[in-house]
Amino acid sequence: MTRLIHDKFAKDYLSELLCPIGTVNPGREISSEVRQIDVYFTPTAVTPDYIEKLGVLGKMATTTALFEPFRNPVNSDEVLSCLSKLLEVRSEFLRQAKRENTPYDELPKLWILTPTASETLLNGFGANPDEENWCKGIYFLSEYFRTAIVVIHKLPEVPSTLWLRILGREGVQQRAITSLGALSVDDPLRINALELVYQLQSNLRVNRGQKSKSEDEEDDKLIMAIKPLFQEQLAAAEQRGEQRGEQRGEQRGEKRGIQQGKIEEHRTILENFLRVRLGELDPNITALIAPASALPAVEFTMLLVQLATVSVDENGMRQARHLLAESVLRMRFGQLDERLTNFIPRLLALSLDELGLLLSQLPELSVDELLGRWDNSAS
Repeated sequence: MTRLIHDKFAKDYLSELLCPIGTVNPGREISSEVRQIDVYFTPTAVTPDYIEKLGVLGKMATTTALFEPFRNPVNSDEVLSCLSKLLEVRSEFLRQAKRENTPYDELPKLWILTPTASETLLNGFGANPDEENWCKGIYFLSEYFRTAIVVIHKLPEVPSTLWLRILGREGVQQRAITSLGALSVDDPLRINALELVYQLQSNLRVNRGQKSKSEDEEDDKLIMAIKPLFQEQLAAAEQRGEQRGEQRGEQRGEKRGIQQGKIEEHRTILENFLRVRLGELDPNITALIAPASALPAVEFTMLLVQLATVSVDENGMRQARHLLAESVLRMRFGQLDERLTNFIPRLLALSLDELGLLLSQLPELSVDELLGRWDNSAS
């Protein structure tokens, strides 16, 4: 289970980084049998600045490429399987060129990404470093194979390898994530990487108890590395909200400018967070996001932590609705008594129009008025 979670993270992560400069096809099937390439990339955009920012990964993405990331050290059978995928793609290229009577462009390359690799495996495939053109830790098979084994834990810990080292394990991955802190909080690459890494953290939390003790310990260290960066990202977002609120308040002469800016920024964070976690949101969740965005910073952060643990399915959608409704009622009435707790399922069963009306009136209602109004409408 843990390996599948990390596999999905690696595919999503590489796809997100590479999509600005080309076409990304994660899970591309090959015709000879039902098998998939983890990430199939075709460059389309010439953006030297972005490629340079990706460092070594950007250099790899200057040609059509197959990326095959492994969570555990790759073995010989897995390398051979990757090579067979490359050969199948090569055959497709050649058949298409012959069919269309056109010269084919440069053939694709295969990049096998593994945390570690034994000397026996590297020697068995005749893989050798090319430190004149590439950094340490990248081992190339013979020229015609157009393949390299990237041993992530042997890469130098420098900025140009950062985006590859995030796909490593244990200390290598944790230090790479910590290095994201050196980037501007507004950097799109940092933001996208943190969103995906935070989603990885959420999935790891959900699957606790299904792994070995050592896997749990590794996941805990990863979570600890992510936490301060996420808090920094949240603080920066709130600050941007304050600044926008101040500007709006100055322009309108309103004292509530700063607070309104915070609420709007919370709303953006919460909506984006839920979309990343759950996908398309239903109208009732969207209706609850607005009042929940007015939560104070501490309670808002706790809500995000709780939402990060919901499952990624319809049950998770129900859990999210319940947590949002609970937060909205707690913000209005403080500690929830049994009557309010029992009222939550009824609130969530309201139509969208009824829910919208109730939420608009909630700030003016007492507990008795709220429950009495619902009882009257039900009768």
